[in-house]
Amino acid sequence: MLQFEELKLALQNLLPEIEDLQDALGIKAMRNEIEELDMKAAEPKFWDDMEKSQKILQRSAELKNKLESYEKLRASWDDAQALCELGDEEGDLSLLPEAQTEVDKIQKNLEDQRLKTLLTGEYDSKNAILTFHAGAGGTEAQDWAEMLYRMYNRWAERHDYKIKLLDYLDGEEAGLKSASILLEGENAYGYLKGENGVHRLVRVSPFDASGRRHTSFASLEVMPEIDDSVEVEIDPADIKMDVYRASGAGGQKVNKTSSAVRLTHIPTGIVVACQVERSQYQNRDVAMRMLKSKLVEIKERQNLEKISDIKGVQKEIAWGSQIRSYVFMPYTMVKDHRTGFETGNIEAVMDGDLDGFINAYLKALSLGTLEDNRGEE
Repeated sequence: MLQFEELKLALQNLLPEIEDLQDALGIKAMRNEIEELDMKAAEPKFWDDMEKSQKILQRSAELKNKLESYEKLRASWDDAQALCELGDEEGDLSLLPEAQTEVDKIQKNLEDQRLKTLLTGEYDSKNAILTFHAGAGGTEAQDWAEMLYRMYNRWAERHDYKIKLLDYLDGEEAGLKSASILLEGENAYGYLKGENGVHRLVRVSPFDASGRRHTSFASLEVMPEIDDSVEVEIDPADIKMDVYRASGAGGQKVNKTSSAVRLTHIPTGIVVACQVERSQYQNRDVAMRMLKSKLVEIKERQNLEKISDIKGVQKEIAWGSQIRSYVFMPYTMVKDHRTGFETGNIEAVMDGDLDGFINAYLKALSLGTLEDNRGEE
């Protein structure tokens, strides 16, 4: 039957891409490495060095997950092919919706795994720390910063990342002045590193009684969470520490004592803060990890060799520096100025549907075709 023939043709067209994915993932080498790691884990003195054994088990689990994902993709292709052949032979159109669904799932799975092969950066597999800052413009910008905060929380929920609030500073009338969250999960930083930058909003302001159109800006910083395995030298004399009373989102008190910690790295001007832990010591520990992460992120982005070389230059959160524009009025559109990717479904984007933008950035990054059009409409 014609319908099943078309699906079988679609599957045949996907097969070379699945085989290319096998080469890109290095499946043969992956199986060999898993075997070697399993042999090490079976050695009698494996647990004598706890730190080393944990790294071996972590690496083994990571490889096994990748291998399992590929094998499931290949098995899904075989099952879909068999289903299409059965429907064609029996002339059973009732199997057509199921067959179409399976082909669509294979296409989506293939695209997702292909994107993961682009995450080859040193820190791409790490957790991600996201820090939001409202730009100039008072309540309007602070409300926009909170909208972005919600958008990335929704994206994280869609992808089953664990979300931990690190810091939250309420806006004066609405929204937020600044906030930081930690997203825990595989490749969080790799997927979100391209979201770093200034985001521009155009809408009719709900805070303007005259109903005029406003342009607002907010920035998002994305950095990998750096654990103790990565050494970053920071001179204690270069750090200024301030303590203050913590308050959570919506004015809720996290702690009635001055346990919140703000660290300023004097040479670069970088400021990080944490207020969610119970004690000042714990908040300082988290803030130090945030500071290390920020320094490593800048070092990686600017390809500098020494932390002392970092100048910490920050672009103004304003016109001409935005990476993406979100237009609610006079039309609806979200456009990324680096890749040209755009969509008119702004409601879906604000509800966390960011995969199109993330995928376009990663593809352009791998091809070296990113453009700097941040001053354009």
